Amino acid sequence: MSLIISPSLLSCDFANIQRDVEMINNSNADWFHLDIMDGVFVPNISFGFPIIEAVKKHATKPLDVHIMIKNPDDYILEFKALGVDILTFHYEASTHIHRTVQAIKQAGMKVGIALNPHTPVYLLTDILSDLDLVLIMSVNPGFGGQKFITNSLTKVKQLREMAYEKNPSLIIEVDGGVNLETGRLLVDAGANALVAGSFVFNSESPKETINSLKSL
Repeated sequence: MSLIISPSLLSCDFANIQRDVEMINNSNADWFHLDIMDGVFVPNISFGFPIIEAVKKHATKPLDVHIMIKNPDDYILEFKALGVDILTFHYEASTHIHRTVQAIKQAGMKVGIALNPHTPVYLLTDILSDLDLVLIMSVNPGFGGQKFITNSLTKVKQLREMAYEKNPSLIIEVDGGVNLETGRLLVDAGANALVAGSFVFNSESPKETINSLKSL
């Protein structure tokens, strides 16, 4: 599998969201990453269903949605109705992990679980074979532009070793502090999907930055 690049729209220019969506359409990026925050599970509020709907109108690539919300089960069918392709919820936000995973699958979306920096990967042992994706948070969720937590590399290596046995096709995605230096380290550790927000959108040429990440 070639490296998946999923630019985070949390860092786009919301006054020109169609322009930025079309830039990603015309780039070598693979997915659109959308971070949904409720101000309860994480100390920030980002955007909700109207923004997803607006992005979907123009996006020609899959919507990779990361929900940082309490009670994720309550909104699964709404995300599906908006055209979300991949729905990733937090391990820390769900009491009944297996039930949430199955509900997302039954709705017809690919399913991912996100882990906060302090959450060990071994907790996914019994559910790993049911997942399409695991998202390793390499910063504390809630805000863009944070410094990369180096222990994330160890977690990616551990998770990839687990996946060899239980789910060889697992996508290991990493979000937080991703640039060319950390991206290279993450790919070497076993990651095959990278989320990049400010590194892409704050660069002089976002398309070229995406190309550079894609070629890691």
